[in-house]
Parts: sequence; structure tokens; C-alpha cells
Amino acid sequence: MGKVGFIGGGAMAEAIVAAITQGTVDREDIYVSDHKAKRCEELAEHYGIHTSVGADGFAGAVDVLVLAIKPQAAAKAMEEVKGRVRKDAIILSIVAGLTLSVLEKAFPEQPVVRVMPNTPLAVGAGMSAFACGTHADRQAAAVVQELLASAGRAVEVSEAAMDAVTGLSGSGPAYAFLMIDALADGGVAAGLKRPAAIELAAQTLLGAAKMVLETGRHPDVLRDQVTSPAGTTIAGVRVMEQRGVRGALIDAVLAATEKSKELGKK
Repeated sequence: MGKVGFIGGGAMAEAIVAAITQGTVDREDIYVSDHKAKRCEELAEHYGIHTSVGADGFAGAVDVLVLAIKPQAAAKAMEEVKGRVRKDAIILSIVAGLTLSVLEKAFPEQPVVRVMPNTPLAVGAGMSAFACGTHADRQAAAVVQELLASAGRAVEVSEAAMDAVTGLSGSGPAYAFLMIDALADGGVAAGLKRPAAIELAAQTLLGAAKMVLETGRHPDVLRDQVTSPAGTTIAGVRVMEQRGVRGALIDAVLAATEKSKELGKK
């Protein structure tokens, strides 16, 4: 993969760094810039990578440049490095709302890729979606896929699908946290102690998700396997259907998608 540089040393950047240092990229080939010297020191000490205040020292040397700054700082950051980046360097942006067209205006010759990650990236279980720009060929897409998959899973989508990705996997962890909290409350109401109830709820959702991903079976099929006739599970599922849980989750994704579209127009 070569050398990878990050502009921005926040939580998402650190999550990717933590993942790729496990074997995807040599630590000697990872560079991070952050405007806080103390943050640079922390990252260098913890991961054994190159860090600096400012990207001048590595912008022209990296094969992949990851833009991991806040949206309001993106324009200034791109202006500072656009003339220094190699023509064949992949520009990977995880900046919320930063479109491919804006990226390609700043980097007209480079392959640019827009990414929507989510917060479980921080524990190596992220779900990222990426859209490729005009000059990003299959080789560039494969590099991005490998980089993102090191911290979870990654899928390629069209840029038009990015708002839907935001509404589903981008905002989705919040829906899952709410469900874990609610399930734990149910456990406490049924007599469990709070720590045990939270652990039971969280691991149950984790296990269910793992079964979907690893078996490739439709969620309905897996649900039927645990739903015995006149048993406990169907009693619980019946209540969830009566209370509109399914519809609420669908509407949550659609509402978040619409909000993403609104924010993208500003």
C-alpha cells in the first residue's frame, strides 16, 4: 500500500491508524498531522508513527492522503496541501458533507474517494461506505477497500447513496445503543442486575449481527430459527410488532437520510 498520511489526528483517524498498524501498513510509513502538538506526541508515543504539526513534511511523499478534519477546517487544509500532493496519490476523505465535486476541484488530477465511516471503527468493527471520483480506478478502489476493511467492513456505493448510508450505518450505532439500553431496562425490570443486563443485551446484539454477516442468511430466516411455536420469542416479537418497532426503525433511517440531504445543501 505504501505510505499513508493523515491530516487530522482525531478519533476516526486514530481508529484507522490503530487498525492499519496491525499489519496493513508499516508504522514507519504512517504520518499524521494535527494542529495540537500534544496530540501529535500522544499518537507518536502510542503507535510509533511519524507525527507533526502541519503536513508539509509528508504531503508530497504519501501514496494515500486521508483528510480527517472537521468540515469547517477542510477548505483551508485542502488549500494548504493541494499543490504538494503527488498526481498519483489517492485522496481519501472522511470529512462529513464534503462532496466528490468539491474534492475534485481541489485535487483535479488525483484519484479522490469519499468515505462515510461510523464510530465502531474505533473498536475495529466499523462499517464504512465509499464512493469513487472520476480518476479513481479499480486499483484505487481496492486500496481504499483494504485500508477501511482493516478496521471493520467496507462497501463501495455511488455518491448518490451517501445520504442513505449516513441514515443507516452512519447514524445506526445510536439506534443500536438505544436498543441495548432498552433491552437492559427490560432485563432490570425482570429482575437482573444492571451490569449483567447491559452485558446480556450488548452481546446478544453483537452475536445476532455476527450470525447475519457470517452465515449470509436473511435476518427473517435466522429469526424463524429462534422463534418456536407458542414460545417465549414469538410472544416478545408480537409485542414489538404491536408497538411498531419495525416501522420506527425504518422511519428513523429515512428521517436521518433526509436530514443528511438537508445538511448537504447548506
